[in-house]
Amino acid sequence: MKCPFCKGNDTQVVDTRESEDGDRIRRRRRCYSCDKRFTTYETVELRMPQVVKQNGMRSEFDEKKLRTSFSRALHKRPVSTELVDTAIDRVIQKIFALGEREVGSRLIGEMVMKELLKLDKVAYIRFASVYKSFQDVGDFTEAVKAVRKSPVHKSSPRRARQKP
Repeated sequence: MKCPFCKGNDTQVVDTRESEDGDRIRRRRRCYSCDKRFTTYETVELRMPQVVKQNGMRSEFDEKKLRTSFSRALHKRPVSTELVDTAIDRVIQKIFALGEREVGSRLIGEMVMKELLKLDKVAYIRFASVYKSFQDVGDFTEAVKAVRKSPVHKSSPRRARQKP
């Protein structure tokens, strides 16, 4: 580690401490050239992979876009923010777990659809209609049939239907 004072290359670690939450290491260092002390911090740097779009263009992964997708699909749906945050975290963790430098936007869309299906079936249909570019009522009918077949438990309470 280069000394920030004299730019000397020869430094020694005098003390090392882990932060309380364990996500950072603090190191106290001493420079052999000027004998001054300074502190450095080590943290994990995770880089999300590039997103490869349908047209071949690449862009940085943007968590805001992911969150917007969920928000639009779940607009006025009875799903808690906590459940949405958890679903977004699961998608991000799955992307990290792939260990790839590039991930297709289609794969991310499929992950979002799976999470929406767990959260709310109406939101799933909304997202699928845009994501899969539904052209007519038949496309919606097929999606509804697929949702009815899915063994997913609804996370929000159902309203009891009253008999006339």
